[in-house]
Amino acid sequence: MLISLAACNPQSTSKTSQQTALASWNNTETKNAIISYVEDVTNKQSSNHIEIADRIAVFDNDGTLWPEKPFYFQLYYAIDKVKEKAADHPEWKNQEPFKSVLENNIENVLKQGEHALIELVLATHSNLSAEAFENEVVEWIQSSRHPEKDKLFTDLIYQPMLELIQYLKANDFTVFIVSGGGVDFIRAWSEEVYGISKHEVIGSSLLSAYNSNTASINKLAKIDFIDDKEGKPVGIHKTIGRQPVFCAGNSDGDLAMMQYTAANKLKNFQLYVHHTDEKREWKYDRESNVGRFDKALDESIKNGWTLADMAKDWQVIYPFELDSE
Repeated sequence: MLISLAACNPQSTSKTSQQTALASWNNTETKNAIISYVEDVTNKQSSNHIEIADRIAVFDNDGTLWPEKPFYFQLYYAIDKVKEKAADHPEWKNQEPFKSVLENNIENVLKQGEHALIELVLATHSNLSAEAFENEVVEWIQSSRHPEKDKLFTDLIYQPMLELIQYLKANDFTVFIVSGGGVDFIRAWSEEVYGISKHEVIGSSLLSAYNSNTASINKLAKIDFIDDKEGKPVGIHKTIGRQPVFCAGNSDGDLAMMQYTAANKLKNFQLYVHHTDEKREWKYDRESNVGRFDKALDESIKNGWTLADMAKDWQVIYPFELDSE
């Protein structure tokens, strides 16, 4: 079974019990700012009141809802699938980036840049039906473990962010994931892990085609849309048709989405997760090769956006830490 949101956060949140909201957040300015914003825009007497239809919240995934170190979790999936399929592709032994994957030289794969990652995705995410792909992802994520943390990948989701999602939803926000990761990859488990429905996930995608013989959708080995950086506001517009009022991210890749939210005439909120906890998670920002937080950090400081300092603002990081308290 995948982890469920209810299991991760048994404390229910309601509009009338704000003292239970964000229970794993320390009582800092960050937590108070979030609650103050939500209370203001949901108050019908406030000049900043936002109608329910316009309460759109968007969350990045990698580095915002779960870790992205030492590299994106979807890349772990692609690596495992390359090794699984290698017997049918003897040419991969001498063909990059597959050669480096089979030699367990992932550092060299990353050095080859975005093109190499796309090659791995195309080889492992296509030429099968959408249903078959989802089944493969579910099987993988239920059993695969993070090599450094020795935990299921879904055990490493951020408990404070799960609580934030639940808090927003309890206050009639519609919460979307807007990720540079694959939309079909995330949809395979988002409902059970985050409580976010498949139709509330926006992500990068491959081209698809309808197979009339099997009445199914087939995933093709061609890129359709990259939902990263400036692509994120485009994806939001195409899928939601409304400008967000709440945005959460962690890197420069989320900056355009933050700016798009900040341009909303309705009162809005920008939250950046700052990875400052090297003991419980990882510590990185400006110099990181994954999840670089440089220009966006400057913009956050300049614009007064809210920074969630993982070391200071979060009592726990992962759901399993609740069991040890």
